Amino acid sequence: MTAQATEIKKGRKFDQVLEGARRVFMRDGFEGASVDEIAREAKVSKATLYSYFPDKRLLFSEVARLECNRQADEAIDAFDLTQSVETLLREVADRILRFYLSDFGQQVFRICVAESHRFPELGRRFYTSGPKLARDRLSLVLRVYVERGALRIEDMDLAADQFVELCKGDLFVRALCGLCQSPDNTAMNRVADGAVEMFLARYRA
Repeated sequence: MTAQATEIKKGRKFDQVLEGARRVFMRDGFEGASVDEIAREAKVSKATLYSYFPDKRLLFSEVARLECNRQADEAIDAFDLTQSVETLLREVADRILRFYLSDFGQQVFRICVAESHRFPELGRRFYTSGPKLARDRLSLVLRVYVERGALRIEDMDLAADQFVELCKGDLFVRALCGLCQSPDNTAMNRVADGAVEMFLARYRA
């Protein structure tokens, strides 16, 4: 696929193409996923695939957007907002950290950031389905605890962004640099616990 258009055209087999691409990308990664294999998995011709996605980067960004939304929805549904703010934030921190350290999370970040200067639409899609989505969903959770009196937050967007960044610690950057391929639970717990403690030191009511 050549990187030309960044407009997505939907059609009868659009969802079929996306589901096939999702399976291949999740299994083989961006570099390992071939157009031929995606077409076979989706049970469509290459011509049909190209008609929807003239560029593999665009296809990957759409799969990433849908996957990020799916995981965010699952997280929101799984959270028990009746538990203490400490317990809830610890669960949020664990999910955020594990996503960013996953192969998929790193691939999304690398590809979209690397290509965004040449293809601004990819950068926009990455930001909307990644950092902005995390901020918006986390803000919904934090607002519950503000209304309950457990947190005092004046700038909700800033607080949500800060918590996400705290959850990455140094592990995400090291993973991107190839220095931390499989962090153990001790390292992840250290970062997640520290993120919660630091956040509550600033925003606990």
